[in-house]
Amino acid sequence: MIKNETEIFTLILHGGNGRSAAMEAIKAAKKKDFVLARKKLQEAGDALNEAHHIQTTLIQSEIGGTPTEISLLMIHAQDHLMNAMTVKDMAKEFVDLYEGGVK
Repeated sequence: MIKNETEIFTLILHGGNGRSAAMEAIKAAKKKDFVLARKKLQEAGDALNEAHHIQTTLIQSEIGGTPTEISLLMIHAQDHLMNAMTVKDMAKEFVDLYEGGVK
């Protein structure tokens, strides 16, 4: 059993929720529903912040002398989170463009 399995699955959960909300923001902007698009961007940011807090806790624990077990699942969680963060950043740019220009 992986030592930090709960944290790893929570990273995946929040990363997935953030990515989904970011994609929903783009879809809303395409339909010119910018209020919903901005709400979805906020939801994406909130989910990714939750994941980032878990990631920071794991890093601080390792700095404090408790190493994190490296597993394929941990690598997947980190990859999933980083991709979700990129999608959220790009979604903001798309929403801005659909809304009428770069802000």
